[in-house]
Amino acid sequence: MRRTLLPLIVVMLIVAWAALRSPASEMRLGVEEHTLKNGMKVLILPRHNLPVFTGFIQFNAGSVNERPGITGISHLLEHMMFKGTRDMGTTDYKAEEPLMREIDALAAQWYAEKAKTRTEYGKGDPARLKVLEEKIKALLDRQRRYIVKDELWGTYLRNGGEALNASTGNDTVQYYVSLPANRLELWAYMESDRMARPVLREFYSERDVVNEERRMGNNEPQYKLYKEFFAMAYASSPYRAPVVGYESDISSVRREDAERYFKTYYAPNNAVACIVGDVNPAEVMAMMRRYFEPIPSQKAPDPVMTMEVEQQGERRIEMEADAFPVVYMGYHGPRCGFRDEFALDVLASVLSEGRTSRLYRSLVEKKRLALAASAYNLSRPWASLFVLSGKPRAPHTAADLESAVYEELEKLKTEPVEARTLEKVRNNLEVNFLRELNVNMWMAFKLASSHTLTGDWRNFDQRAQVRAVTAKDIMRVAAAYFVKKNRTVATLVRAPQGAAGKGGR
Repeated sequence: MRRTLLPLIVVMLIVAWAALRSPASEMRLGVEEHTLKNGMKVLILPRHNLPVFTGFIQFNAGSVNERPGITGISHLLEHMMFKGTRDMGTTDYKAEEPLMREIDALAAQWYAEKAKTRTEYGKGDPARLKVLEEKIKALLDRQRRYIVKDELWGTYLRNGGEALNASTGNDTVQYYVSLPANRLELWAYMESDRMARPVLREFYSERDVVNEERRMGNNEPQYKLYKEFFAMAYASSPYRAPVVGYESDISSVRREDAERYFKTYYAPNNAVACIVGDVNPAEVMAMMRRYFEPIPSQKAPDPVMTMEVEQQGERRIEMEADAFPVVYMGYHGPRCGFRDEFALDVLASVLSEGRTSRLYRSLVEKKRLALAASAYNLSRPWASLFVLSGKPRAPHTAADLESAVYEELEKLKTEPVEARTLEKVRNNLEVNFLRELNVNMWMAFKLASSHTLTGDWRNFDQRAQVRAVTAKDIMRVAAAYFVKKNRTVATLVRAPQGAAGKGGR
């Protein structure tokens, strides 16, 4: 068996290496780009190796588009988009609609009453709030007689759907599923239906579910510290708010707020559809024109203009909890697309990619200061952050580990990365990039995100920029960004015996 496979393996390695060494400009994927009359962008990448395709729709919306009062609404809408439409998820929408209007009217009264309780000077009545909540619950119970639970999920599953899901981030929201190639029209119908006519049914009960998810996450000390870390690192940027939102906002947001937000940001002219797999582009466009093009465009939302202010001094937070110590260190960096971004990407790999990386060899193996240590460059359109983190090994403290990390960063400023190490890191980044291209879902995500965040799907391939990074570039960016006044540090320390940590937000 080994003799039979060896020649094949050699050939595969040669082919992979040839692809790896080819310049980024030579990559020809065969992506077709179209724009519907309503402004919706369509990207199609035929791949006929398997009789399946991935349908991926991304909206240019996320937590950066939210404001105080509706933080977390993008993530909440992600949940609501699986509740169905006027035709799906219900046995009688006409019977549901008046019940939802009654619920909305009661919710408006609850909101006004709740606002009176926000200060000691208000005259809000907790008993009245309870009565309104009970009335809403009773109406919701009546509405549930008509609800067909999880009909969208069930329909996709019965038709061979896999990886059906959605995700919300700071800058984008995406909905995706993989289906057999002969289910293209089903995908087009269902996705266009929930873009054109979603019904945010069970809104107030689902809102409570989302808030409970947020609370459960806050029970994990390291997650709480992570949120506090970003809230402190970003002073003015909307990246400082968590994607899941703040509890007070989630518990008081109304269905009308979500519908208004949906109309603004979930419009076809604010979206890109990416179809990757065993499809015929002409057939895809026929389906897109039939099902998506009739959806009216909306006034384009105003772009986010708030930029992160320059940090003037180190920021620190220490949070106590009955948990193992952790430390996060962050340095502000360039916005994505700038030359320094790629140098920091390579630098992060030099520090923490694999067992031969500097942090692992020095802090984990040699000095035995850390159980784990990592670094990554979080590139974002408006405000990037280079993040380092680690868990100290007892009896060493988070402070010991923090000091050791700084020593490694200082070395990067004065000692060039060895040519062999740099070549290995760049090669690994390219191999990982090429490996991801084989997966339809990842390919769709890369193409759509590049279009949404940079304006051109072709920017997904940044191998040339990575390949151009030199040892001098790494020394330059280390000296430019890894300075004390540009640093934010968040530390989780074990609470004194008998005390409980009270960090969180």
